Amino acid sequence: MGAGPMPKHRSEDADTVSAPRVEVVPRRGLSRSDAARYVGVSMPTFDLLVSDGQMPKPFRIGRRVIWDLRKLDAAFDVLSGPEEGTGWEDWDAPKERIIPL
Repeated sequence: MGAGPMPKHRSEDADTVSAPRVEVVPRRGLSRSDAARYVGVSMPTFDLLVSDGQMPKPFRIGRRVIWDLRKLDAAFDVLSGPEEGTGWEDWDAPKERIIPL
């Protein structure tokens, strides 16, 4: 005993069914929890980094307290910089050597 033929779909069914639309809007201003998640630490650790000056302080837009994504990136770059014992010059592009004649 077979299951029988598959039900046929009318061509207009395909026209009326569409995939859900998801709009992703990039944000430059992040909430405290989003900023901590972005940096990859817990909120208490993020608060310590902010109070120690290792992460930027937030600012207000209306009632919202937000962190600037670009400032978070810059602070993270400093934190993840060269290993101890090396200078910041290691971050610069190699300089062309001039050999005296």
